[in-house]
Amino acid sequence: MRIKMRIKKKELEKYKKLLLKEKEKVSSEIEHIEKDNLKHSQKDASGDISSYTFHMADMATDNYDREFSLNMATSEQKILFKIEEALQKIKDGSYGICEGCEKPISKRRLDAMCYAKLCVGCQGKEESKTKI
Repeated sequence: MRIKMRIKKKELEKYKKLLLKEKEKVSSEIEHIEKDNLKHSQKDASGDISSYTFHMADMATDNYDREFSLNMATSEQKILFKIEEALQKIKDGSYGICEGCEKPISKRRLDAMCYAKLCVGCQGKEESKTKI
């Protein structure tokens, strides 16, 4: 059974505004990445309009840049999903509850990362599991 936290309506509005602002920022960053890197061919990106082949070092650099951009877009997309989940939690009344221990997430943490799913303690445990 989930514990529902009683965050005041005024505070919920504040977090909703923060989430919507963050969503707009992240969406803009994804759009920028797509526009600048992912919608151009290697030939377009290099500025080469001739039919000559690329130098292998240039191709490697272009491939690295493209891969880096894809990783950035993937990270931003994950944040966007977390923001959407947090907005849904505001609607269903479970915003601010840790998914690990089901205790309230501190307001300081929510102020710093409005889409946080875990309290600081549970986040630390989660991160220590992934360290090898």
